[in-house]
Amino acid sequence: MQSADELMVHLDRLNAIGIALSSEKDINCLVEHILIAAKDLVKADAGTLYLLKDNKLHFEFVRTSSLGIALGGSTGKKPPIPPISLHRPDGSSDFSTVVGYAALTGHTINIPDAYQAQGYDFSGTKHFDAVNGYLSKSFLTVPMRNHENEIIGVLQLINALGDDGAICPFTIADQRLVESLASQAAIALTNRQLINQLEALFEALIKLINAAIDDKSPYTSGHCERVPVLTMMLAEAVDRVDWGPFKSFKMTEKDRYELKIAGLLHDCGKITTPVHVVDKSTKLETIFDRIKLIDTRFEVLKRDAEIAFLRGEQTETAYQEALAQYDRDRVFLRQMNLGSEFMSPERQERVRQIAAYRWTDENGHSVPFISDEELENLCVSRGTLTAAERKIINHHIDVTISLLEALPWPKHLANVPEYAGGHHERMDGKGYPRGLTQEQMSAQARMMGIADIFEALTARDRPYKPGKTLSESLTILARMTHDQHVDACLFEIFIREKVYLEYAKAFLEPAQIDAVDEDELLSLAASNG
Repeated sequence: MQSADELMVHLDRLNAIGIALSSEKDINCLVEHILIAAKDLVKADAGTLYLLKDNKLHFEFVRTSSLGIALGGSTGKKPPIPPISLHRPDGSSDFSTVVGYAALTGHTINIPDAYQAQGYDFSGTKHFDAVNGYLSKSFLTVPMRNHENEIIGVLQLINALGDDGAICPFTIADQRLVESLASQAAIALTNRQLINQLEALFEALIKLINAAIDDKSPYTSGHCERVPVLTMMLAEAVDRVDWGPFKSFKMTEKDRYELKIAGLLHDCGKITTPVHVVDKSTKLETIFDRIKLIDTRFEVLKRDAEIAFLRGEQTETAYQEALAQYDRDRVFLRQMNLGSEFMSPERQERVRQIAAYRWTDENGHSVPFISDEELENLCVSRGTLTAAERKIINHHIDVTISLLEALPWPKHLANVPEYAGGHHERMDGKGYPRGLTQEQMSAQARMMGIADIFEALTARDRPYKPGKTLSESLTILARMTHDQHVDACLFEIFIREKVYLEYAKAFLEPAQIDAVDEDELLSLAASNG
């Protein structure tokens, strides 16, 4: 009979164990804590924790103190023992093992001496004893039942030890303590499994959104995957450095998860961006590339020139010169349509001169060779997007912020909208959508900004450009650092900790990975003074 003092001690220990179990987030560590706590609570030498999966009891953690055996849990050593099936090949329940009986009936089994017990198959236990010179005598096998009254596993303890170290039976008091612990443990395990499942579902929904974005535009299909990876690479580098302004920056596992989720969601607003803008590979592309219409117009100009020549309205020299000029103009417009390099004012003026040609349309009307809308597109100085189209593209970040801020984020994910919504801001306040300065942004948002830019520079799947080499991309990024587009301290870590190279080895083609002069890049970035 337990005294009141002993009972209070045991209750205090159970409470402490319950608190510890509820705070553990790793399933492997949790099962280990459960078994060790149970062994310590009733002074058992050995024990095993089984979890029920697919009608089989799987060995999750095995420990025998006197033999120094510890398998499963946080040890990283999976128990080399096959699971125990609860049913025979004919489908009938198999009550032959003690743990199987406990799982099938929900009853605790307390056996003082396994070698004298009847009705259970202890052949595996006896073989273990013979091989290891051990004596598995007293057994306490307790089913683990969760808050929905479902059996989720079995906790088995072996060899209760008396004060003199001798093996003795488990007492009724021991049994009640372990049953109470098993109940707490089952709820803690179920809660952790549910949380893990909800997190997995949440991430799956995020990936579903990204898959929808990718399906709209195959050209950016890897962006939503690569930016989070690169962001985490940079964050881990910032976490480990012991120099510079970020030497005190440290991340917890919660911080890492929060940043990972923000990375996955950083472009979720693109789900509303029109696909014809996202996929615009040339300046004149809409549903199709309208450069083909201009090709046709040149043929009409050539036809008209030929007619004029045949009518004697112009000389053969003038006719041949006109044909050659049209061919040169067509080649020039095709080059300008690609948008692969900066378009100088002189080239823009030449496009305007060509636009001034007149041609006869299908209705017999003399009209400008290039419409005002086509002219605006062809004169885009960088890339393929007009100012209006770029505004549409940029709007995705407003949508991202709006969508994310509308969600009821739990405390540990409260910063996701700020992290995800700040990757187009600049250190000098000239970014978008809110014009934030460096001091107004979190370090995580600034990290994502670098990741977003570097991924875009090196990406091979864009319709309007090939993936740049490391040296080209880092030179551009260094200039952007010089212009206060990105954080100079983070750029230095990006270079010195070779984050760029880690990413390149994982995602770039070998031909893109060329020599990089790190000192020159840092000098270029710092030349702003």
